Amino acid sequence: MLSMIGLIGALALLIVLTMKGINIIIAALLSSIVVTLFGGLNLETALTEYYMDGFTGYFASWFLIFLLGAIFGKVMQDTSAADSIANWIKNTMGPSRAVFAVVAAAALMTFGGVSLFVVGFSVYPIAVSLFKSANLPHRFIPAALVFGSISFTMTSPGSPEIQNLIPTQFFGTTPTAGGIIGVLMGLLIMTTGGLYLGRTVRKAVANGETFSPPTDSAFFSNNKAANESAAGLESEFHEQTVVTTEEKNLPNVVFALIPLISVIVILNILANFMSSTGAALISLGCGIILAWILMYNHVKELWGSLANGSHDALIAAANTCAVVGFGSVASQVSAFDTVVDSLINIPGPPYLGLAIAVTLICGITGSASGGLGIALPILSPIYLAQGLDPGAMHRISALASGGLDSLPHNGYVVTTIRAICGETHIRSYKPIFILSVVIPTIVLLMAVILYSIF
Repeated sequence: MLSMIGLIGALALLIVLTMKGINIIIAALLSSIVVTLFGGLNLETALTEYYMDGFTGYFASWFLIFLLGAIFGKVMQDTSAADSIANWIKNTMGPSRAVFAVVAAAALMTFGGVSLFVVGFSVYPIAVSLFKSANLPHRFIPAALVFGSISFTMTSPGSPEIQNLIPTQFFGTTPTAGGIIGVLMGLLIMTTGGLYLGRTVRKAVANGETFSPPTDSAFFSNNKAANESAAGLESEFHEQTVVTTEEKNLPNVVFALIPLISVIVILNILANFMSSTGAALISLGCGIILAWILMYNHVKELWGSLANGSHDALIAAANTCAVVGFGSVASQVSAFDTVVDSLINIPGPPYLGLAIAVTLICGITGSASGGLGIALPILSPIYLAQGLDPGAMHRISALASGGLDSLPHNGYVVTTIRAICGETHIRSYKPIFILSVVIPTIVLLMAVILYSIF
């Protein structure tokens, strides 16, 4: 009983501290201490062995992906390729389709391997221009950005996002795992979410809402984004909102799109002949080189992109590793075994326990990749031993990571709402909850049923 109280209390502490903006590494360490003391573990062993084994193990496995992904994102940003793509979509679709244009711009770049934060800061000025021209409520911009960035794009087959790569390591699959059911689930999230967002915005306009962004600057000065990545990007956001993309000398959109397309194509071809991690590293490396070659006239500072990308990668990787380290400690207490056993033996399709476990852990940690890093090392051997289809388990795990992870304390959600868009959770979180929590969770349950039948 004491172990269960400690586990629940530690999880609650992690959520509260994260939402209050406490550094996630400090929050994870404090939560690890709580679960250790209540779970009857030796404190020194828990921190120096269990915590650090989880931390360093995840770092060793995925840091190079974080590194090349972050550098690729910075190169796309520094060459103005990201702005060129966003501006092209804006001019192609126009203000009358502002919501769809913002979602499409974010989705295209995210599925092409660009860092989430680069996508957010690149697309936001375009979103402001479109929403203002169409006089649509500003409070829906965060929902459009989040929906395009972390719903169907990171969980669909073929995506180069790390949430789609992590399961390959544990199930021996490729990024396209899950077959036609996986593709259909991604399309279902995209279409259902798009219809919901469009209808909600139209309803708000019919009720008299206008562009009107929030004006309470005092609120934001006292409530900084919890995710450390936002701190380094916030000043850049203010610069971008002053100088719009129309005022920049942008590269040709064809040259801007080629690196994105190359990342997707190379990844999914090479993954059939080598490990998905190796394929991802090569594809991202090719994307970086292509961007430099095709847009060499727009390269501001080659070494600067490398340095800034490396810095961003270290922050993102360390934050995720801290959460995985906490999970490593939590997995050593008896209460954790009790929870896992209950999920494995839950009535219903055998895939259901895996789906619920990954969903809950990602929701608790507020991190899709962190939750996968905690759950799959423990759960994958158990479910593989049952003879279940590895491709189905891969896709279910990826879909599950994109549900409850987007609760209010999620780092990217906090960053998008506050640091990028200057909004508040009260004004803008409800549609985000529907788009990135409710709809993906419903689709996840449908996937469980379909994979169980077929």
